[in-house]
Amino acid sequence: MAKKDDSSLAKQLLGLAIAQGVLAVLFGVVALFLPGLTVALLLLFFGIFVLVWGIVGLIISLSRISSYKFWWLELIFSLLAIGLAVYVLRNPVDTAAFFVVVIGLTFLVRGVIDLLQGLFDGEADGNDRAFHVIVGVLGVVAGIIALLHPVSAGVAVVWVVGLYAILYGSLMIAFAFKAQESLK
Repeated sequence: MAKKDDSSLAKQLLGLAIAQGVLAVLFGVVALFLPGLTVALLLLFFGIFVLVWGIVGLIISLSRISSYKFWWLELIFSLLAIGLAVYVLRNPVDTAAFFVVVIGLTFLVRGVIDLLQGLFDGEADGNDRAFHVIVGVLGVVAGIIALLHPVSAGVAVVWVVGLYAILYGSLMIAFAFKAQESLK
């Protein structure tokens, strides 16, 4: 009896895997062909999520004044979260540009670190040093491009996410169908 239940559960899970794959592919297609809409929706959902998070935290912190020693920390965090959410929802373009600048700075700093490691790490072998130099140069270039052209870089990030989602979804669907064949 347990074997039949396991088989039924496996088939249901495969159905979920196929659904996940299809949704990933659909998201990827939307991200590739409508990157502006994708970013706008992600920022909208992020803003709503942080707003709800802040409101819930505010209510919890105020309800625990007498029973929780650090209620005031939760209160401060919740108020900051609400402020951030309002800013994100009222200024989506500035928020998107800020995220791209953070990504650009991250790439730039990581690239410089990798470049320095590749050029001056005497303990690493030649292949490792070459890898760090290549990755470092790519990071510095990507960081500079993101900082000089944040809109284009933002679109490129959405395209990469879209391509990843399409590949991931396609592989998930293929895996699910292959696993389904082995259950028969």
